[in-house]
Amino acid sequence: MLHRIADDAPLLLVHGYDLGARIWSRVRDGARGAPMRLLGHRAVFVRGAEGVSLFYDETRVARHGAMPRFVQETLFGHGSVHSLDGADHRHRKATFVDVAYEDEQVRRLEPELEREWQGELDQWIAGGDRTAYDAAVGAFGRAGMRWAGLPGSDDARTRWAGRLAQIVDGFGRPLSPAFAEALFNRLWSDRRAARLIRDVRAGTLTPPEGTALHEWAWHRGADGRLLPERLAGVELQNSIRPLIAVARFVAYAAKQLLENPDWRLRIHAETARSGRLVGGQLAVAFAQEIRRTSPFVPMLPGRAITDIDFDGQHVPAGGRVVIDILGTNVDDASWDDASEFQPQRFTHRPDYEAIPAFIPHGGADVATGHRCPGEKLAIAGLSAAIAALSDPRLRIDHEGLDVDRRRLPTMPASGGCVHAAAAQRADTDRDDDRDHEHEHEDEHDEQRSIS
Repeated sequence: MLHRIADDAPLLLVHGYDLGARIWSRVRDGARGAPMRLLGHRAVFVRGAEGVSLFYDETRVARHGAMPRFVQETLFGHGSVHSLDGADHRHRKATFVDVAYEDEQVRRLEPELEREWQGELDQWIAGGDRTAYDAAVGAFGRAGMRWAGLPGSDDARTRWAGRLAQIVDGFGRPLSPAFAEALFNRLWSDRRAARLIRDVRAGTLTPPEGTALHEWAWHRGADGRLLPERLAGVELQNSIRPLIAVARFVAYAAKQLLENPDWRLRIHAETARSGRLVGGQLAVAFAQEIRRTSPFVPMLPGRAITDIDFDGQHVPAGGRVVIDILGTNVDDASWDDASEFQPQRFTHRPDYEAIPAFIPHGGADVATGHRCPGEKLAIAGLSAAIAALSDPRLRIDHEGLDVDRRRLPTMPASGGCVHAAAAQRADTDRDDDRDHEHEHEDEHDEQRSIS
């Protein structure tokens, strides 16, 4: 059967997030593995807890050489931790864990998130009309760069955040102008980050110890040498960009808050009781369900380093193992009412890393595997945004919330348009006044016609 399967890589550009369902149609219902081809290689498509266990088993599957080069070079950067395996991966990953995963680092970010999202909320109430996505790019960028120890004005941080967000937006469309723009922004960002590393090493810039800028400037590889300036700058960006990428989830959050007004009321009540936008349990549960159900990363490839037999599928060494990220997060065999948006499933499950089929930021162990160490930061940022968007003084537009599932990556088309609720009432009052004026004019005309 496999010899009749066309290469699936081009089909991803055609079918987008629906390609997974087409691949699963090749096998029986409930199968954990399905045949595919990826860039000329025999491959197996896997899902569920069983698929996660296989994909993140470093004795059978490696990441080096599996990711298409245009993705690796544009999104993650040349030579980044995402392309490493084994001892080299664990050595560099340890710095990411120190920089982003430790609870102390999350606590350090929280006041920055509070400040930024309170500022965005105030601007909306005052009449601003930025989308939820645009607001999130700026808020996460400014908060994340201050947290990381980067110098510069907030305007400069906002502009750089826009570039990093565009890289995420454009990397998945290799034949489009957006991809060319992403390449330009990658080159610009690499030069900017390398210059910061150089300044730290020269002693002209002294970020606080523990910040991402300080740690990557002085990180030494397994060989004991400092990383090249450019590569240290790449990993500095990889400490910040995942938080900025969460802006896409904020657009989905705007859509879901509009469609789940009861949850919006509950989250606002929780926020009002605590007096803080950060850390609400209901907001966190809502954020987790956003991450579970929203199309973002559709799938990830690995390279088989030994012959693999899995659920009736055979892949020789050198072939590919591809994890269905979205299909695992909404897998009927792993979740009750998998296709339903139900934040309550997370209200009493704080240890989300222990849920094997919950992999929006990757799976397996954070320290030794390929799970993103910035996941806690992402949850903190997304839940703060959800708390802000739940404020009843804001209105979220219904228009423009459709999601194009063929576009990679995708999100609600408008980004989630947000306005002050008072502005809607003022518009309604003006409309009512005009209606009354027309009524008086009609009455006056009627009186004249009678007389």
